[in-house]
Amino acid sequence: MMNIPVLTIEGRSIAETFEKALTSLYVEGVRMRTQYDKEGDPLSVDATMNMTIHDPMSDPMIHKAFPGGIADLREYVFELEGKKDSWIKAINDPEDTRWEYTYHGRMQNYGQWKEKRPDGTSVMTGPFQIDQVAYVIDKLCKQPFTRQAQMITWMPSLDLTCYDPPCLQSIWYRILEDHQGVQWLNCNVRFRSNDAWGANFMNMFGITMFNRNVIADEIQKRTGKTVKLGRLNWQADSFHIYGKDVLQAEQRLFNRIATSTFQERVYNFNDEMIQEMYHEEEAKILAKIAEMNVRM
Repeated sequence: MMNIPVLTIEGRSIAETFEKALTSLYVEGVRMRTQYDKEGDPLSVDATMNMTIHDPMSDPMIHKAFPGGIADLREYVFELEGKKDSWIKAINDPEDTRWEYTYHGRMQNYGQWKEKRPDGTSVMTGPFQIDQVAYVIDKLCKQPFTRQAQMITWMPSLDLTCYDPPCLQSIWYRILEDHQGVQWLNCNVRFRSNDAWGANFMNMFGITMFNRNVIADEIQKRTGKTVKLGRLNWQADSFHIYGKDVLQAEQRLFNRIATSTFQERVYNFNDEMIQEMYHEEEAKILAKIAEMNVRM
């Protein structure tokens, strides 16, 4: 095959779009290697993917097949809100095995990185610091129709030689206002590389909640206008299932499609039981993060 397939999918909810995208990838994607393969790993399934979720906050929102639990979703939302920004490594310390970056850190502290000082402590440094989150919110409050409300993560000075550079590349926003005065926050997200099985669902859920809790809610507070989430467009240059994960994806999803209904494969996020599960672990998650902050 000469060309990597380009697939286009749309759905109403995150869960519906996630399942459609995975199924399309599984059937139409190309089999190819990745630089992370271990000896004996099967070929991965890969494609360029464009997904549109028309109503990201609508139910059924949660897909049962994603490899994680409700508490994992809550922890990831905390991460995107900055609770794990201190977990990044010092770039000049070869023995530091912490994370290369966090998405929130790149968005709120763009231009900064962590370095180890002679006394063994670490400090954030860099040529400049740009809080892109604050910029985007301010821009959208003043000009909801702007085309300039964008955040990026890629820092060429670090990422061109980084072993594990950011997968998320950019988030772009624009607001439409309906005849009733309700503002709808539309969002485009671009990933250079998106693990369709192991990460995509959590990515979509997490960014949706970030858009609501951090961006839309703050715009609403400042402007006094009702702000809701409009469509979410998701572009992945490489949307892939690693070869090592194909069997699990078949067992948890693809082989079940013919023998179960869609409603049996999803949860409603707003169901009382799911909401209890989502919130009841918050204190434990925050305590775990605080403990890791001390240890790190």
